[in-house]
Amino acid sequence: MSTAHHSRPLGTGAPARPAPWVAKALALTLNELRLAMRRGESLLVTFVIPAGVLLVFSGFDVSGGTAVGKPVERMLPGSMSLAVIAAAMVSLAIATGFERSYGVIKRLGGSPAGTSVLVASKTAAVIVVEAVQMVLLVLIATALGWVAGPGASLPLVAAGLILGTVAFAGFGLLMAGTLRAEATLALANLLFLLALVLGGIVLPLERLPATVADASSVLPPAALTHVLAIGLGGSTGDATESVIVLAFWAVVLAGLAARKFRWD
Repeated sequence: MSTAHHSRPLGTGAPARPAPWVAKALALTLNELRLAMRRGESLLVTFVIPAGVLLVFSGFDVSGGTAVGKPVERMLPGSMSLAVIAAAMVSLAIATGFERSYGVIKRLGGSPAGTSVLVASKTAAVIVVEAVQMVLLVLIATALGWVAGPGASLPLVAAGLILGTVAFAGFGLLMAGTLRAEATLALANLLFLLALVLGGIVLPLERLPATVADASSVLPPAALTHVLAIGLGGSTGDATESVIVLAFWAVVLAGLAARKFRWD
């Protein structure tokens, strides 16, 4: 006696759909990218200022004669770090803060999209914007005579940029999700200026007082600049400690942003 088998042949089933969390994050990411393209002032911060810093400060030596190599070789890592801070913290925090203030984000609060999806999608959108930023900065640096050093490591650069983006986006969303929009605007701009000085972006940490330099080295701006300097081959040394610092802040700040974000 034969037994009929009604099982579906392999390969003939309906295509697998992405998990609901992934689908929602992707939809929000695409929407965030569309919104980002409409914010002229944000594009000014995220693209023009880092490129301007690279162009201006590559024209002279800010190390006080203590460093070797071309100024552009020292300025490219700092400019890339500044681009991450501008996009992932300043622009993201200000835009999200005012979206929350105007009630735009509140509509998502009643949907299945939780705060973790919001943080992930906004961070992913920033990473896409930053990819364009990095290409632009490398093109400018190359035109100014920059070449990657013999110890350059693309995986290290990518790891630094991703961890730094998650950390700064987490901080930006933590501010936007807990403070008033006006307070977020003021604090984000203040921290941007502090990062210029304390992040090894314009001035090397060696030119700062020892106590200030030691404190700055365990904060995301200086850690990111250090990782990028080594990854681009412009500096020698071990980036392990700075990568650990970035990973720590990425986990802590992204986690806090998802946990503390208030929809209204």
